[in-house]
Amino acid sequence: MKEKVVEQERRLRKRWTKEGTFQKSVANREGHQTFVFYEGPPTANGLPHAGHALGRTVKDFIARYKTMRGYQVLRKAGWDTHGLPVELEVEKQLNIRGKDEIEAYGVENFIRKCKESVFSYEREWRQFTEALGYWVDMDDPYITLTNDYIESVWHILAAIHKKGLLYKGHRVVPYCPHCETSLSSHEVAQGYKQVMDLSATAKFPIKGRENHYLLGWTTTPWTLPGNVAIAVHPEQEYVQARKGNDVYIVAAARANTVLGNDFDVQKRILGEELVGTAYEAPFAEAEIEKGHQVIAASFVTEESGTGLVHIAPGYGEEDYNAVLENGLDFIHVVDEKGRYKQEFGPLAGRFVKDADVDIIKMLAAKGRLYAKEKYEHSYPHCWRCDSPLLYYAMEGWFIRTTAVKEQMQANNQGVEWYPGHIKDGRFGHFLENMVDWNIGRNRFWGTPLNVWVCQTCGREKAPGSLQELRQWAITELGEGFELHKPYVDDVQFACPCGGQMERTKEVIDVWFDSGAMPFAQYHYPFENQDCYHKQFPADVVIEGVDQTRGWFYSLLAVSTLYKGVAPYKRVLSLGHILDEHGQKMSKSKGNVLHPLELIEEYGADALRWALLADSAPWHNKRFSKQTVSQAKSKVIDTLRHAHAFFNLYAEIDGFDPDKHWCKADSLLDCWIVSRLHSLIKEVTCSLETYDLTKGARLTATFLDEMSNWYIRRTRQRFWASGMNEDKKAAYSTLYHVLTKTAQLIAPFAPFVADEVYSELKGDSVHLSDYPQADDSLIDQEMEDEMAWVLQIVERARFARNKAALKTKQPLQTLVVMETSVSASPKLEKYGPIIQEETNVKEVVFHKQTSGLMSIHLNLNFAVAGPKFGKNIAFVKQQLDRLTDAEKARFLEKGECRLQDGTLLEHGDVHIERRAQEGYVLAEGNDFTVLLDTRMTTELLEEGFVRELVRAVQAYRKELGFSVNQRIDLYLDVQPPEQAILEKFKGLLDKGIVLRQVYFESKEGMKPLDVEGRPIGLYIGS
Repeated sequence: MKEKVVEQERRLRKRWTKEGTFQKSVANREGHQTFVFYEGPPTANGLPHAGHALGRTVKDFIARYKTMRGYQVLRKAGWDTHGLPVELEVEKQLNIRGKDEIEAYGVENFIRKCKESVFSYEREWRQFTEALGYWVDMDDPYITLTNDYIESVWHILAAIHKKGLLYKGHRVVPYCPHCETSLSSHEVAQGYKQVMDLSATAKFPIKGRENHYLLGWTTTPWTLPGNVAIAVHPEQEYVQARKGNDVYIVAAARANTVLGNDFDVQKRILGEELVGTAYEAPFAEAEIEKGHQVIAASFVTEESGTGLVHIAPGYGEEDYNAVLENGLDFIHVVDEKGRYKQEFGPLAGRFVKDADVDIIKMLAAKGRLYAKEKYEHSYPHCWRCDSPLLYYAMEGWFIRTTAVKEQMQANNQGVEWYPGHIKDGRFGHFLENMVDWNIGRNRFWGTPLNVWVCQTCGREKAPGSLQELRQWAITELGEGFELHKPYVDDVQFACPCGGQMERTKEVIDVWFDSGAMPFAQYHYPFENQDCYHKQFPADVVIEGVDQTRGWFYSLLAVSTLYKGVAPYKRVLSLGHILDEHGQKMSKSKGNVLHPLELIEEYGADALRWALLADSAPWHNKRFSKQTVSQAKSKVIDTLRHAHAFFNLYAEIDGFDPDKHWCKADSLLDCWIVSRLHSLIKEVTCSLETYDLTKGARLTATFLDEMSNWYIRRTRQRFWASGMNEDKKAAYSTLYHVLTKTAQLIAPFAPFVADEVYSELKGDSVHLSDYPQADDSLIDQEMEDEMAWVLQIVERARFARNKAALKTKQPLQTLVVMETSVSASPKLEKYGPIIQEETNVKEVVFHKQTSGLMSIHLNLNFAVAGPKFGKNIAFVKQQLDRLTDAEKARFLEKGECRLQDGTLLEHGDVHIERRAQEGYVLAEGNDFTVLLDTRMTTELLEEGFVRELVRAVQAYRKELGFSVNQRIDLYLDVQPPEQAILEKFKGLLDKGIVLRQVYFESKEGMKPLDVEGRPIGLYIGS
């Protein structure tokens, strides 16, 4: 039974493991120049998906390619083990939710559960990684939860603290009420969604002036209970306008939009004149001593709303700063779970984002609602739990990344980005607008923030090692002391002031963990100094485009803060995998493709090829099972079948490349060798500039030419008896082509490449060098000529299909006419090849139409109409009168002068070529072909014989005869058919490996109908 492709790949993986092929490929390059590769750490408490397949394929490709190019490429796997995704998974397992319930369960117990949960799907990740053929050291990975890793992170944070760049501040930060923790700006950037929300224009009564209102606009009605002020732009013009019985103040530029057309302007005033105006708050539940007045703010615009902005300092950074600058009170009406506090009685305990409608209803009931409307906008959601974020004022720890902003920008300029526009676009803009890194998280499972604060004097100390922690601790720490909560929370230091220093309770942003990996993966600076220096900076980092504001940013930020330099030389930012309709894959839509299922059905090579060849890795990809299926059939199977063809006959003839080697000298041999070495040169050039897709497509084209042109045209040479010089040359050529092609394709399709190469050469392709082009074997002129031949053959086949004529039916003449090249003299030597491929008796090369084709020129009115205007009719008349000679000159030069001197150019006309009766025409880029479709008795008879040969070959294959086995052919035919077959006996001998032909009936014959002629067929051995 034929071995399934997935079984072949599984067998190869076992061999790689047994022979330590991956380890050898690294060890063999010891002492060579290094190519440094960083593995972005996935989390093992979630399953791999199609996006991971793309990332891991590209990573493996680059590492294999660079290894074959002579570099040593260490590939250390990593696991991202901290953070909220783990906590949320454990909460789900324990059926608890939120910090209160975690503390009730017990922090130590919860941390233990987190550790157990971290590697829930490690087996699936390993299985997926191995099945895909991704070579990475998973036996010695870096793991972010280990003491060694945390100690390195602490060392970096201590260095940042020492520089005065780690500080505690009170700020409005993006906050997830479900996770009960803040997010950094680069985390926020990963979770935006389009949502429909309500906006409200509220009436703020001016104190002491009956029916006079400030109209304040907000897109977050839920914040209105926290209102402290109304902001206006001091230099902006406002109007006091009467509408009905009420008087409103709005920006002059917004008056018509807000008030409509039915209002009277009483006066115009500048915003600065409104400053200090006291008003009544829409909700009076939260009492304040200083506030509820108009303040000036430069961020107010006339572009939307009313030109007056409602200010709630607890829920907006600009609001917070404006209240501080004006010395107003600060209030919080929302708790850390995102619910209204008890003092806001009407909605106490309600989640604020669910309360917009109720707030608007309450405004309306108070007579304080002027207008409301729904609007669609982009709103940030938690990238971990998908909850809508709030902007929430709270204390937190920050890294002053703004202090190194210019250095980060300069470092980025030295990085080579793929695609290039991201450097100054998506990434550059993010750097330009970055804020200080909100590093602290009020959670449990993470690297503890290593800052101890004196409870008496506020002095801070940041231990940068476990040794310093032991040295500074009041109590002795055990040998196996773990650097996690709650254990580090019990450690106290003595302060010089006599007070006691306790650790701040936060853990750090997990992105800092992953950004520290260039250092922490080797426990730098505590050990592995040489290895670290050898492996920093990375030559390349590769992840999805969403990591632009994730891992790519955190790597650059940490490295710049710590070392002042960029941690990578180039970045490959990969696009998303979409379904075949361009939709994002999701379980709810039922359009998810699972990588392991695709590998099981089509093999890893096919999946990898489909991912690499479809489009550039940084483009979003429309992906489907059909894409993978086509990659298997058109590329992977093509190479496998070519190798199987070679193996079959090489075993029969005992071909030994050392003993039978013979230099290629035939036309086709020289051509395929030239094409191979041109391909090597082109693919290598593409891969050196990370154009993986171009390299894949060039290779796929070559594989098709090798299989469907070279092998098909030379296979009869392998059928000849004995081992003559021509047969040796055929074997030697194909052996050379297959071994080099296997090396060339190895980074793309490592399984089939190794299967082919190891059987031909006896060793793994992945321990060999990438092939180098031999310029002495390249004949560009021959390649160009053969490309023309292929074009002619393809056009002839198109013409045959157009005429509905079978391939086996011979025709008399193929006329080839040049349209854009001068090639006839060069192509005449290829006449026999074209004849055989197109199944014609003669090929005629013409530069002129020779009366077989007429040319018709028609005005292209879309172009010529505007160009010639009212003279268009006269131009058409002159065009219709052109002689055949004048038309031919026009086609040759692309322009001509009409009788009145008008210049007619190529784009002014549509050119139509028509074949004379009995011919079919097909136009190509460089050639136009005319196929003579007229039949003679002789041609029809030969067509009958060829169809019979095809039927015999199909039947012998069905019976299981080997390709080289000679057969006895028994045919039961009528006398006219026998006469035809005897007449074309040479065609039978050429098409079938025959011992003898018998024209007689035999028991068990298979009845056939060949071209309407009944025939009995029997094959004997």
